[in-house]
Amino acid sequence: MSVLDAWQQRLSDARADRQRQHRWRTRQVLARSTLNFAGNDYLGLAHDPRVSEAQAEGARRFGSGAGASHLVSGHLAIHDALEETLARWTGRQRALLFSTGYMANIGVLQALADSHTAIFQDRLNHASLIDGAALSGARSRRFHHRDAMDLENLLGRSESEHKLVVSDGIFSMDGHIADIGALVTVSQRHNAWLMIDDAHGVGILGDDGSGCVGSTWNSTEVPILVGTLGKALGTAGAFVAGDAALIDHLIQFSRSYIYTTAQPPAIAAATLKALEIVQGEPERRAQLNANIAYFRHEALRLGLPLSDSATPIQPLILGDETRTLSWAVQLQQKGIHVGAIRPPTVPNGEARLRITLSARHQRGDIDQLLAALYHCQQKEVLCNRYA
Repeated sequence: MSVLDAWQQRLSDARADRQRQHRWRTRQVLARSTLNFAGNDYLGLAHDPRVSEAQAEGARRFGSGAGASHLVSGHLAIHDALEETLARWTGRQRALLFSTGYMANIGVLQALADSHTAIFQDRLNHASLIDGAALSGARSRRFHHRDAMDLENLLGRSESEHKLVVSDGIFSMDGHIADIGALVTVSQRHNAWLMIDDAHGVGILGDDGSGCVGSTWNSTEVPILVGTLGKALGTAGAFVAGDAALIDHLIQFSRSYIYTTAQPPAIAAATLKALEIVQGEPERRAQLNANIAYFRHEALRLGLPLSDSATPIQPLILGDETRTLSWAVQLQQKGIHVGAIRPPTVPNGEARLRITLSARHQRGDIDQLLAALYHCQQKEVLCNRYA
């Protein structure tokens, strides 16, 4: 067998194995008529004409691309303005833009941690945090989900001089909110730094939308705050906020910041407009919260397998992967798109429909989703009765 044939066989075997487990992923081109309950546009800003116009005007003024990395010639005045605005919004001295949330997380962990560092992560942290810890070369331990006592025990047994505790703010597959107060208390008791990835909280939590950390917890309590721009803010990219020493260190040592082209300036312009809307229109968060409350009330009334979440992320834990795919296909046939999440993204036996709500959804949209979910459930009841 040639080298090329050996590689082709390896790819074929991997594909067959994943398909056998019903875990093969496919991309879908979403039709405009489809009701989307799978995205992260929590406040509807990705479709706000003011944000779109700001992006278009940004492209006209600054060009379609930055043309270089931030440290070469790609850091423009519009980037500087966005970083300053993000720093003020989150109550930090400085903020630093990254091209994606994944790059922000691996960039922070790679720049801060090494073989002399111990990293402690929540078991349900996002893949980018797990990968960032692995790339850093640090010793990594994972504590039980939202279990401050387990974290306390792990920290107490650690002899590392440098300790870093890392957690999602809102957990992307479950919708749970981290207990930031408990994480702050335990981290400070053991002289550990705390890093919160508030990708799904920025824009929707807090009185001003600054997230589950934002201006509530200062940079002494939460030294490293990561947020994304492509979810509630409706654009693209990410940022890290903290004190000046942290940001200066990342500029010098974060490889995913140094060795990539800067964010397109039009995206920075659009994000500035989105931030203005988030802070000036709290009714968007109010509408989102009303949609969450209505969906949960009706889903529980219908007996749907709803999990415990007060955020836009509302998982229905179905367990079996074939069952989860079947429900997703039935919804698709009714013009409703919902994410079918299976291992390895979630633990074995915890496959789910990951429903996400937005301020854009109307009451009728949610009713249509609920009716389709109830139909899936009743169809199973009938099949089981006559099996």
